[in-house]
Amino acid sequence: MTNRSRSLILATTALATALTLAACSSSTGDQAGGEGGGEQGGTLTFALANDPLVFNPSATGNGNDTWNVTRQIYDSLVHLNADTGELEPWLATGWEINPNATEFTFTLRDDVTFSDGSALTADTVVANFEDIKAAGAASSSVADLRDYAGAEAVDEHTVVIRFSQPNAVFLTSAAGVPLAIVSEKSLEIPYAERASGDNVAGSGPFTLAGYTKDSQVSLKRREGYSWAPPSFENTGDAHFDTIEFKIVPESGNRTGGLSSGQIDVAGGISPNDIDSVEASDSIVSRANPGTVFGIYFNYKQPEIQDEKVRQAVGLAVDATEIRDGALNDKFNVATSPLSSTTKDYADVSADIAKHDPDAARRLLDEAGWVEGPDGVRTRDGQRLEFRITYINNFGPNPDSIALLQEQLRAVGIGSTQISGTVPEFQSNLASGEYEVAWRNLSRVDGDVLRADFTDVGSASNWPIPDPDLEAKLNAQVAIGDQSERTRALEEIQREIVSKSYFIPVHELTTVFGVSDDIEGIALGADSRLDLLVDAQKTS
Repeated sequence: MTNRSRSLILATTALATALTLAACSSSTGDQAGGEGGGEQGGTLTFALANDPLVFNPSATGNGNDTWNVTRQIYDSLVHLNADTGELEPWLATGWEINPNATEFTFTLRDDVTFSDGSALTADTVVANFEDIKAAGAASSSVADLRDYAGAEAVDEHTVVIRFSQPNAVFLTSAAGVPLAIVSEKSLEIPYAERASGDNVAGSGPFTLAGYTKDSQVSLKRREGYSWAPPSFENTGDAHFDTIEFKIVPESGNRTGGLSSGQIDVAGGISPNDIDSVEASDSIVSRANPGTVFGIYFNYKQPEIQDEKVRQAVGLAVDATEIRDGALNDKFNVATSPLSSTTKDYADVSADIAKHDPDAARRLLDEAGWVEGPDGVRTRDGQRLEFRITYINNFGPNPDSIALLQEQLRAVGIGSTQISGTVPEFQSNLASGEYEVAWRNLSRVDGDVLRADFTDVGSASNWPIPDPDLEAKLNAQVAIGDQSERTRALEEIQREIVSKSYFIPVHELTTVFGVSDDIEGIALGADSRLDLLVDAQKTS
């Protein structure tokens, strides 16, 4: 690798224990196959925070680091361009949607092959969707096929996907890894036996070459790949021979490995490390689409049902102070319940309550909450005290909650923290023994609001007790006209914040550190690692 004169951020002893890394070789000078090819060769070394665990794209258990890996192995019918927000061809060269968004007709490429040598046909796509539906709860993708009514191969390269109810979000979902297409031979393997990925063939630019749990994942370049989406500079073979994903749980070790030149890309850069990484390398970052970090109310608690209390919370919160105190300006202050990278996001900041503690105190007075001797308000002998539950998987969360507690205390609302792992958080939610939850939910489409805030047919923990809003949330998914649906979702976003149903605070941002001699690392529309066909070494 290129020698770099740098001071290590952390001692390399711990890093050497965590990593067994191969140095990047120089390019071989061979030309990449397919349109837009370039010089090939070498190994890209990428540090992940978490073991991918599951290599079957549609299975449950997939997470951010899983998708960083599996995106390289499996292609999707369409690609959502992160820069334009527009859908573009991938395995499908074109598509048609009927007026009520219940029927989607795809025309497939006729030159796509899977790594097991089989060809992509309409029958392949039908088999994939039938397989997901049959897997039921074992598949995380089954939620994307709500009201799925079947698929039909019209001819060898034309397939129709049908739904019994309108599903305007389906096309966006089809761009994600969970609905990526695998070969028909792969589908012959029992669903539960595909997790390891060594028996699942994709059509992507890389194949799985090796996996050691909690250590590393090795990918090998496929020869003859020539169907990357048109927005990529290189639509042919990837430049790198191999991708080595190293599992490095400690953020400091990932950052130290990048600084020392032992790794090329470090995922999950801590907010505290961004400045030091930028001083010597590059940062690639993108706000995660979906709902932002903010205050989710448990409407089963009587004090939360009082709109004046919720309004007071909104007025008590200073989102900028929380962002600046716990994070940095790579994380945007929220301007909507949706992140700015979400499809059909609207800036509704004018409708979000502005920080005004005096107004918050007046509302709590009007609601009958009287300040007690210790500053916490009471009514009829009951203290106004919130239990705030959150997940401990994002480092800044405790600092954000501590600042939120100070702001609530300033208007007379006491609070306690309830933190834990994802399963513990889910258990807390199921118990109902909390007033406020702090979290976000990453999804590409604005339909994430329906997942979070509706009641009927939803697994939401925070259904908003507003029948009119409930109807609007369920109606937007049936709007086939895109401009009309965008307007409907904007109205929903305004209503959620103007009525203090949810208090948005800050966006979540995915941050990668990238060596200064590597280019072509990009985050996709889902803010996970995009296809690595453009990635290459520059020196």
